[in-house]
Amino acid sequence: MHICSIASSSSGNCIYIGDENTHLLIDVGISGKKIAEGLSLLDVSPQDLKGILITHEHSDHIKSLGIMARRFSIPIYATKDTWNELLTYSKLGKIDPSLHIEITADISFQIDDICIHPFNTSHDAVNPVCYTFTKNNKKISIATDLGCYNDYIKEKLVHSNVLFIEANHDIKMLEVGKYPYFLKQRILSDLGHLSNEMSGKLISELIHKDLKHVILGHLSQENNYPDIAFESVKLELFEREAIYAPTISVSVAKRNQNSDLIVI
Repeated sequence: MHICSIASSSSGNCIYIGDENTHLLIDVGISGKKIAEGLSLLDVSPQDLKGILITHEHSDHIKSLGIMARRFSIPIYATKDTWNELLTYSKLGKIDPSLHIEITADISFQIDDICIHPFNTSHDAVNPVCYTFTKNNKKISIATDLGCYNDYIKEKLVHSNVLFIEANHDIKMLEVGKYPYFLKQRILSDLGHLSNEMSGKLISELIHKDLKHVILGHLSQENNYPDIAFESVKLELFEREAIYAPTISVSVAKRNQNSDLIVI
């Protein structure tokens, strides 16, 4: 399997997952043009896509869903509540309801040879989920827009070979930044986003000998910097004396362009 972040930030998110025969997107929160450009760098065309997997209905995850669905007739995987919420968004335009494939948290489904498992997340959306992907005993996990994590989340992410984990904000930058008080409280709440430190703690609890890559994503443009996220997470791993930490490649997903393609 392959994973490549096409864009990842608080202003727009799109992740590619696939293999030689199957090409999928997780969220489409950037323009269709940018998605096509990102896919072309992977030698993939939008016409090749076999599914768009939606995590939740916030605009930084669904911006071009209507355009992509109408232009390329791509199946849309989303929970029933998320789909119903999407239908109320006039900016998306009309989407053929036959393209919707309903999914349910904790019930796995298959697209070709890739097994996909959606799981609940703690975020201020109607029914948000994230996903794990497995094939040939290899596992890629994506967990963003997490206000907090618990044993349930950790159980879903265990034994991953690649972890794409949110490191949204530096707490001090957020606290002294220009965001209004209510927005700061939302971000810091259990229905908001993971800080760099919380991301590092979660990763340290998931480390095992076969975890090879950690990608930090969904960084806030106002309240974080890639270097701060990277160093904060590495410090958490060091302080917790994670035995396999030195063998793991840690990187930060780029905001507005493709990150490195990772193949497992």
